[in-house]
Amino acid sequence: MGAFGVLPDMPLKLSLKPGEKFVLNGAVVQNGDRRGVLVLQNKASVLREKDIMQEEEVTSPARRIYFPVMMMYLDESGAARLHDEFARRMNEFMGVIRNPEVLGECVNVSKHVLRREYYKALMVCRKLIEYEDERIGPHVLKGLSEGG
Repeated sequence: MGAFGVLPDMPLKLSLKPGEKFVLNGAVVQNGDRRGVLVLQNKASVLREKDIMQEEEVTSPARRIYFPVMMMYLDESGAARLHDEFARRMNEFMGVIRNPEVLGECVNVSKHVLRREYYKALMVCRKLIEYEDERIGPHVLKGLSEGG
């Protein structure tokens, strides 16, 4: 245990598939043609390819929450300018949700964002996207974003 009962930062071990991409402190990095392991010894913003959302994929209310949180995580120095967008999107989402469990997850996301725990907030946002996909269906959202 570190000072004041806080656990010291643990190294992060990433097992990478051949060709897998990830973002490391804002830089896009791609693994070579073999499986690889990367060990990060200090704090860094790392996001795997599967967790990276492109702007054109922001096609639903839950994704409109995820995207600014993801951007805050990837660029913590610019987080303040994204906070209003996050808060507006979260308020819109919470205004139409009636499921107490999902509303609780919204509160959890907000708490993590306020604590600057953006990665934790992203993982809870994934649950909001899953909930939304179960209700609306990702194929409907994809059709809507394509103008169909």
